[in-house]
Amino acid sequence: MTKTYDIAAFRALIGAIKCEDNPVLVKQKSRDFYWYSPVLKRELEHVTADLVVSPRSEAEVATVLAAAHKLGVPVTPRGAGTGNYGQAMPLTGGVLLNLIEMNTILDISPGRVVAEPGALLIDIDKAAAPSGQELRMFPSTRATASIGGFIAGGSGGVGSITWGGLRDFGNVLRLRVMTMESEPRTLELTGADLHKAVHAYGTNGVITEVEAPLTAAYDWVDVIVGFDSFDAAAAYGYALGQQDGILKKLVTVVAAPAPSRYFLRHRAIIPEGKSVVLAMVAPHALDALEAFTRPVRGAGILFVSSRAAKDTLTGLPPNYELAWNHTTLRALRVDPAITYLQIRYPEDRGLSLISRIHEIFRDEVLGHLEIIRFNGRVGFAGLPMVRFSTEERLQEIMNEHEAMGAMVFNPHRYTLEEGGMKQTDATQLAFKRETDPQGLLNPGKMIAWEDPAFDYSAGKNFLFPGLEARALAAQV
Repeated sequence: MTKTYDIAAFRALIGAIKCEDNPVLVKQKSRDFYWYSPVLKRELEHVTADLVVSPRSEAEVATVLAAAHKLGVPVTPRGAGTGNYGQAMPLTGGVLLNLIEMNTILDISPGRVVAEPGALLIDIDKAAAPSGQELRMFPSTRATASIGGFIAGGSGGVGSITWGGLRDFGNVLRLRVMTMESEPRTLELTGADLHKAVHAYGTNGVITEVEAPLTAAYDWVDVIVGFDSFDAAAAYGYALGQQDGILKKLVTVVAAPAPSRYFLRHRAIIPEGKSVVLAMVAPHALDALEAFTRPVRGAGILFVSSRAAKDTLTGLPPNYELAWNHTTLRALRVDPAITYLQIRYPEDRGLSLISRIHEIFRDEVLGHLEIIRFNGRVGFAGLPMVRFSTEERLQEIMNEHEAMGAMVFNPHRYTLEEGGMKQTDATQLAFKRETDPQGLLNPGKMIAWEDPAFDYSAGKNFLFPGLEARALAAQV
């Protein structure tokens, strides 16, 4: 039997704090981009909160958490909802804590910004621009994603070619996190303690303030380089990533026929059959990029935004909105059968393994690589586009990748561990025991809390009992 909560008593306890109980709007706010995955679309389609609460201050967050703790109501923190794995979807209902209205940019100073969690990344960059600064990295959803949501649910993005990932030291400076207790506490996390809450899906604390580093801002130039083969494009992208003197924000490789088929507004720019490398470089690095590209056999520069005619640029999305998971989104808009994987390729034989995988799967798995830094070394993150047929075949494709030596971060699972390293993060689990002793924050997302004995090697996915109960209730 599905669990019900005393929402009337909860509302009485929180007083005038802004709430929404319209079922249509609540369901809308309870979603992210989980539907990128046909598996998650089936599993999470029925998920909805009982109530959306939108605090406007840290004091209101504390009131909400104290009331929910007293009544045993689960709370799922949410930013803009631009994630892809159901991270911010309330698996057992309860309260959806919408933090997007806590969006004040509190301070911008040399090398850093302090903001509330709901501040949009694009708004932070706009606010930092007069000082000649910008954020080091952002997801391809920069225009709609919030800083708190990015840190709680993201791992890296545009800028990771230079700066690495969010969990690398220095890419988050400080977090203010509130606990889920009868009297919520605010904790200041810095240094190694940041790993307790970064990419934890809000399972062990509610982020109420972020301090992040800024770097020098540039009018980034979008460049598209075409190749007759995916292998050639991948080799060029990797080599470009290793050119430390060329200041870059993005290096993305996309296999044909995806660019001409799915990048609809670029069809006049990208010929059919071309694999491409999408780059963002600083204006002063453009000459160096062209000098680097000129002797590369088969490389042809198709587009340079700083030299394009005004009518060509009108309505043309920036390169970063063709990259990362926007690549998948643009493919889905043309072909609803497309889904994707997340892959990490070994550093020592990345190019050869990528070539082998592409040769084996052909059009069933279209290559998409993001060139980024891992611990100071250039490497490959893969977000290949998969032509979905059945869940069994999707699992076979993942198994074959792993058998060949590629690491799969499964985007068709809603839990922290299954979508990551398939093992317990002891630091984050210990922090949850301290900050959320009743397990009311985002229940169902941390397997180590729900089922410490879960066997990751058994080949079975974790099914949260609370989610199953809600699914059965939705069918009645």
